[in-house]
Amino acid sequence: MPAIEASGLCKVYRRPVRAPGIGGALRQLVRPRHEDITAVDGVDLRIEAGEAVGYVGPNGAGKSTTIKLLTGILRPSGGTVRVLGRDPHRERLANARDIAATFGANRSQLHWDLPLRESLALQRDIYGVPEARYRENLRLCADILGVDAFLGAPVRQLSQGQRVRAELTSALVHDPKILYLDEPTVGLDVAVKERLRAFLRDLHRGRGMTIVLTSHDLPDIEDVCERLIMIDRARILYDGSLREVRDRFARERVLRFQVRRPGEPAAEDVVAGCGPVAARWEGDALVVSFDRTLAAAAGVTAQVLQKLDVVDLHMDEAGIEDVVRRVYEGRLDLREAERP
Repeated sequence: MPAIEASGLCKVYRRPVRAPGIGGALRQLVRPRHEDITAVDGVDLRIEAGEAVGYVGPNGAGKSTTIKLLTGILRPSGGTVRVLGRDPHRERLANARDIAATFGANRSQLHWDLPLRESLALQRDIYGVPEARYRENLRLCADILGVDAFLGAPVRQLSQGQRVRAELTSALVHDPKILYLDEPTVGLDVAVKERLRAFLRDLHRGRGMTIVLTSHDLPDIEDVCERLIMIDRARILYDGSLREVRDRFARERVLRFQVRRPGEPAAEDVVAGCGPVAARWEGDALVVSFDRTLAAAAGVTAQVLQKLDVVDLHMDEAGIEDVVRRVYEGRLDLREAERP
């Protein structure tokens, strides 16, 4: 049985449409007009237990709505969804015991005026977590996320980064089987982001937890997930291996050689015989770009070092962020990844 299974999942919102001003408000009272907004349109999902899945898309694509449908917060307008074999909306209580969700630091499940320690203890009592297991989970979060430094502080006094870590600790108190994370690193500094990513990798690989992660910060996806689902305008564009996307569409590498005597010899002569590569001079740097499946960085580097007096070397490699940007700009069709 898959951890999550959805077929033809839809969510349509109905919202009022009115003209501006008092006249528009009065006409809306007498003859109300509405329009339907499709937030999720025929989504099919199958996520196995223990998978870590990145769910990405632009603002308004339907990411958060999908998460709310999977958690049971929203009722679908059409289609079916099963989480661990249950209908998450009809069986919300049973579903809640096996899942956890965080929606960023600004939508908290913690009690604003209580010290963090007491909020976590309340979560322990709600879920009936044995004391020994609660202490073990708290110790794990303290070791990796550093929450022990502010357990005694009221939640309202925590910084945004501290609240994000506190929210994640609260979500893990009851050992959920599935963890939904909606934009977990928004507003965090680099050090806190890296600590959070390391913790999520440990949860997935060490505990085998199923993770569904939405984020605009695509390094979150690359660090934690093996599978990528892209959604736009309420429909799924791509669902497949993150490695396959990288291998097919993020193959370009750029080597930048800073040299003592730039411009001599010609850039094309320096890389002659290296294969299908492109070279150009940019100031005191020779810039060489190539497809990593057609040319080897080691071979290019060795030849350049023989011909030029190189003082510094830097390599740039296209990542998932570049692929996603090209997809949403209409310059790349990821469905090509599914073709033979």
